[in-house]
Amino acid sequence: MSPSQPAARLRAVPDPAPATADLDGTHRSVVVVGGGQAGLSVSRRLAQHGVDHLVLEARTAGHEWQDRRWDSFCLVTPNWQCRLPGFPYDGPDPDGFMVRDEITEYLQRFVASFAPPLVEGVRATSLRAGEEGSFRIGTDRGTVTADQVVVATGPYQVPRTPRMAERLPDEVTQLHSSQYRNPEQLPAGAVLVVGTGQSGCQIAEDLHLAGRTVHLATGTAPRVARFYRGRDCVAWLSEMGTYTKGIDQFADAEAVRHKTNHYVTGRDGGRDIDLRRFALEGMQLHGRLTGITGGRLRFAGDLRSNLDGADAVAEGIKDSIDAYIAAQGLDAPAEERTAPVWVPESDEPQEVDLAAAGITTVIWSTGYGRDDRWIELPVFDGRGYPTHERGVTSWPGLYFIGLPWQYTWGSGRFSGVADDAEHLVGRILETRRAARVADGLHWLAGTPSSTFPSDPAEDPDWVAPRSAS
Repeated sequence: MSPSQPAARLRAVPDPAPATADLDGTHRSVVVVGGGQAGLSVSRRLAQHGVDHLVLEARTAGHEWQDRRWDSFCLVTPNWQCRLPGFPYDGPDPDGFMVRDEITEYLQRFVASFAPPLVEGVRATSLRAGEEGSFRIGTDRGTVTADQVVVATGPYQVPRTPRMAERLPDEVTQLHSSQYRNPEQLPAGAVLVVGTGQSGCQIAEDLHLAGRTVHLATGTAPRVARFYRGRDCVAWLSEMGTYTKGIDQFADAEAVRHKTNHYVTGRDGGRDIDLRRFALEGMQLHGRLTGITGGRLRFAGDLRSNLDGADAVAEGIKDSIDAYIAAQGLDAPAEERTAPVWVPESDEPQEVDLAAAGITTVIWSTGYGRDDRWIELPVFDGRGYPTHERGVTSWPGLYFIGLPWQYTWGSGRFSGVADDAEHLVGRILETRRAARVADGLHWLAGTPSSTFPSDPAEDPDWVAPRSAS
């Protein structure tokens, strides 16, 4: 076993996992693949209903929060939105924003609250159809079988970087946002951050506040104000029902499902991320990065439209809050809208010489992709995305949880994953009841594999039912 591969750790459970790291031959009614908040939420619901199950986690429960977040990371939604099943946030600062280590501790306490059948350090390597409608899950500790499977591997699996990264000079340090920890880990010099999603903007701010020279390649990500008319915008939107609106209520569900999250921060009690103000303070803003040639960076001439587009979304959210306040007759303080504090001087495409600008590091905040090649079942669309309805696939007994916009904005997040888990476990229980009925009424409808026993030895007490005449 390599040093980076932890030994499997077993936790006490009502129906315990094998006492050794060898799982070969283990069978459970349900196997959950993934031990993040989504998989653990399903486990909590299954445990409440007494369903025997197993949770397989390749590393450690909730490791993403501790291992793939930077040192100053914090939630962008208030703590009161953390509502794991039976375990809402109970700390002293419901309107605050937990930092990385507090999030990890919250998850650890959730695990301890119900002792799930969690096996850590076990990686699922294949998922195939088994016999009689069951599943075979290949792992690096043997083959596990299950009647039903929940895939909870999360949306942030494979860091993505564009092919143009290969054209950066060797002397330039480059890393994905998942590898960034703090400004001190980077060599001296200016830093280019590519991407203005939540991670890109927050990392750019982290570097900017540390006094580093930052270049930021913007994209079309929207933004939202932190506070408006006396409350956090999240509180207003929650009260307005925004976060519980199902994806089936949108005209273009797929477009909604793949939208980029709004950028904002919970740092230091929460505030806006205003890229225009950063520009006034010395941050170098650029349009979308389009190419790298001979140590020169090329940027599209879309900086103005990117900033204007992000502002338009933020102002549109404020408009909806205004309309809600008026419709409900609420007493909320008025708030003036302010003009942009900075605008680009030119809309022309730009070129920047890496050496002349002193850029020694590039951080790719360009998102993640999924890697579901281990799932050998036909449940994906042409882009490789799982096809499902509220996490239920077309393959009987196979489910997904933790997908962005699986059903609502909160799906996979601390705010809404409990509802998704409850829905899926309800479907799992329905399937189990249907299977028991089928097995118990063989004189009427046969067993799942036959309409009557072909050999009397299979059921010596079975007799053909008589008619009334």
